[in-house]
Amino acid sequence: MRFLELTKRNLKEVFRDPLSLGLSIALPIGLFLILQTLGNLEEIFKPTVLAPGIVLFGFVMITFSSGFLLARDRESSLLTRMLTAPLRASDFIAAYALPFIPVGIVQVAGIFGIGSFLGLQISGNAGLVLLILFIMCCGYIGMGMIMGSLISSKHVGFAYMIVLFPTIFSGAWVPVDLMGDGFSRVVHLLPFAHALDATRDVMVEGVGFANIVTDFLWVLCYSVVLVALGVLAFRRRMVE
Repeated sequence: MRFLELTKRNLKEVFRDPLSLGLSIALPIGLFLILQTLGNLEEIFKPTVLAPGIVLFGFVMITFSSGFLLARDRESSLLTRMLTAPLRASDFIAAYALPFIPVGIVQVAGIFGIGSFLGLQISGNAGLVLLILFIMCCGYIGMGMIMGSLISSKHVGFAYMIVLFPTIFSGAWVPVDLMGDGFSRVVHLLPFAHALDATRDVMVEGVGFANIVTDFLWVLCYSVVLVALGVLAFRRRMVE
């Protein structure tokens, strides 16, 4: 628990930054309100189907914010001084990752809360939906930690686009079927499409865990690997 003081400091930094919070919370909710009005045109824009895609879009904003915070501190004297403390790379990553978990919770609560007034319904186990989204959120934060450990704060904004486009085109609000079978196979090599497939199957079809176990394992394994890579990337910076 040696990283708690740094975690508290980072938590304050997160909630003191209105621009970051606006991008992470207000922007996804605003986009959700706009796109769901197209629900009479396409099934994917109906609140129940659209909500998971908007949540993942919000998680992309977390990737950017978490990566930027770590990269900015890494470039400053703060982290240089902190590296003299008896903390491991995993402690530092935990201190920079944990403050963004509440942001993800607020995102999900806001989108699903508003969606419930617009006709969003969860036919299956809501807890299973939240579990999948929580694990996927950890994966997005892991990507932010990798970016923050390896690149400068000036380049985080460009790097997060690498995460944004696969998220959108994995079915967030662009139907994968329209892209063809080859494209569908490619995006299903990444976790985003599996997270969307699993959550929508539970929410719309009401299926149980046994029916989505493959998608769930894709999301879980990717998230674990991404967080581990974040730790390894930061450890490399500590050595340097």
